[in-house]
Formats: sequence, C-alpha cells, structure tokens
Amino acid sequence: MQGTGVKADRRLGYISRSETFSASHRLHSKSLSDEENERIFGKCNNPNGHGHNYKGERSDDFAFRQIDGSSLNQCERIDPVTGMIMNITDLKKCIEMAVMKPLDHKNLDKDVPYFANVVSTAENIAVFIWDSLQKLMEPNLLYEVKVFETDKNIAFYRGE
Repeated sequence: MQGTGVKADRRLGYISRSETFSASHRLHSKSLSDEENERIFGKCNNPNGHGHNYKGERSDDFAFRQIDGSSLNQCERIDPVTGMIMNITDLKKCIEMAVMKPLDHKNLDKDVPYFANVVSTAENIAVFIWDSLQKLMEPNLLYEVKVFETDKNIAFYRGE
C-alpha cells in the first residue's frame, strides 16, 4: 500500500458471523445441595428447566483476528489475492458443526454430554463453543466467542 508503510498482505482483519440457537437447561451444580442450588440459581434452578433463544447481536460474536504480529500465518492475514481472512462459507460450516448441530433445539443438560457434569451457564456455553470451534479451525484464528443468553445477559470467552 503506497504511503502507509504497511504491506497489504500483512494487514490484520476481523470477520464475524452471528447465529441464533434455541436450547433449554437447568442451572444446577451436582457439587451443591438442593438448598444451595436454589439459593444461588433461584428460578433458573427449576427442576423442569427453562429455555432461551441464545443469539449474537454485534459483529464480534464469533470474531477472528491475528493474535500476535510475530506469528502470522496465511489464515490470519487478509489474503491479498482473495481479500479474505477466511471464507465466510467455511466459517458458516464450522459454526453449523460446532454450535448449531450440538446445541440447537436441545436440552443442554440432557442432550449434550459436555454438560453432564458442567453447569450450563452462558459462560460455560461460550467455553464449549470455543473448544468446539478450535477443533475445526486453523490454530490461533479464533479471537472471541460471545453468547447472548438474553439481551441483558452476555458472556464471552477468549480462550484464556
């Protein structure tokens, strides 16, 4: 790029994709007594569970970026030929496999083995999605997973 001192093939970019999935769950820890669960989780500890339409709202819901300028690889740069960090079609497929198939229209506590012994909070759902996406994507490409349990309750995870 003339005059900027930055080569076009080294520019870092961000891409994102939002999806919505519906799932039910019960906030309940096997490590706590029924009384402690009721006190900590309140109405969300209902034995019959409750549901949410989990969603993404802004452009950083599934955000991808270069983690460290010293460890660039082809998938983390804006490719000067294609103009892409990652093909959105490929990203859509990854999200379908990592998020939609295992979580959409499921009872998280009963249908998703990961949550058999992990409390299905929005924070832990974000960790589950992160781990699932990491298995399908190039290393160091995923930056952040953000889960909107409601319009007011949001959890995000950056692999830390």
